Amino acid sequence: MKRRMFLERCAIGSVLGTLRGRSPGPLGNITDSIWTETKKRPVGGSRFDVAVIGAGVFGSWTAWHLAHAGKRVVLLDEYGPANSRASSGGESRIIRMGYGADENYTRLSMRALVLWKEFFARTGTNLFHRTGLLWIGKRETTKAKEIQETLTRCGVAFEKLDHRELTKRYPQFDMNEMTCGILEPESGALMARRSVQAVVNDAIKNGVVYEQLAVETPRAKGPLTSLTVNSGNQITAETYVFACGSWLEKLFPEVLGQRILPNRQEVFFFGVAPGDASFTPPAMPSWISLHDDTYGLPNLDNRGLKIAHEDFDKRIDPDTQIRIVSSEATDRIRQDVARWFPSLKDAPIVETRVCQYETTSNRDFIVDRHPGMENVWLVGGGSGHGFKHGPALGEYVSKRILGTITPEPRFSLATKQVVPRHTPIK
Repeated sequence: MKRRMFLERCAIGSVLGTLRGRSPGPLGNITDSIWTETKKRPVGGSRFDVAVIGAGVFGSWTAWHLAHAGKRVVLLDEYGPANSRASSGGESRIIRMGYGADENYTRLSMRALVLWKEFFARTGTNLFHRTGLLWIGKRETTKAKEIQETLTRCGVAFEKLDHRELTKRYPQFDMNEMTCGILEPESGALMARRSVQAVVNDAIKNGVVYEQLAVETPRAKGPLTSLTVNSGNQITAETYVFACGSWLEKLFPEVLGQRILPNRQEVFFFGVAPGDASFTPPAMPSWISLHDDTYGLPNLDNRGLKIAHEDFDKRIDPDTQIRIVSSEATDRIRQDVARWFPSLKDAPIVETRVCQYETTSNRDFIVDRHPGMENVWLVGGGSGHGFKHGPALGEYVSKRILGTITPEPRFSLATKQVVPRHTPIK
């Protein structure tokens, strides 16, 4: 056999092995594993302790924690874990401890980072990059002072950097106007899509039943007795958790239609020059501007430099929105890249993504019972900063369901401000 033909057949065999779920990497083939496991466990006619609807970061971690607490759990998602339509479906997300004066979220993020690291160590899926998180500002703002004070109270390590140190350490940035820097050295970035799929895969191994099914909107008055899914089956559970992200307001408009604002975010990846490692960790940190709404991540997994703005004005329908970035956003981001990173002024855009937030009026999460169906829990309001908190919030939700933790008033529906549909959130 000729050498070329032999190599081609070896390559084909390798591909077929991967398609059969025999990939030898540390992640294996996560989606194949989910598919294989679920085919063994049809849900029709089964009764569960808890049904979790939505396999994003909140739902998957809630199911994971409940399974580890000994509950029989079914996890449903109409498009699949961390699918391309979901808020959890992006390539990467920042994990940071700084939240201004808000100690609650700093401590929740601290707990989440511990749980992420423990999970990755136990499963061999190292999807956390300790890039550090750099806050950059033109001056030491009130928020900058509050970040430092809160990190100090919570025992989080950080460095305060002046203009000279910023310029010296990070020459890839244009730091000419920047006089204030706060570096969280232990923070960084999570590979979002693959992390959620890894959590679902591990949950299945620990007894969670997963199915890709759509559910009909429940219309019960009083306790919900069952869910109807698109297969025609009924799924019955003692407790139901809806963690459906931007779809929550569509499922429960009478409760959440004025409380959650789904909005679109346009994300860009810029290609770096050949052989240029200055935009790759450890040379490049994840970063957030203290004086505008810009943030970015370094060149992770060779995807390119990620940069985006937070924009809360563009209300969307998660089922019908156009998932192509606008020319206006492209022009704006090119100007910002040229301003922040002069060497990338003419760099190619190698990837774009439209992701979505489901933002509450005060950006607090929602974890509460449905006011008309006492065994239904509503979990959402990620507000663009929720991904990092996934394991800690899932832990909190599971303990709320089990009745083993004091409720956090800020997550209650009763404390949410009402947002008129015509008023954009700033």
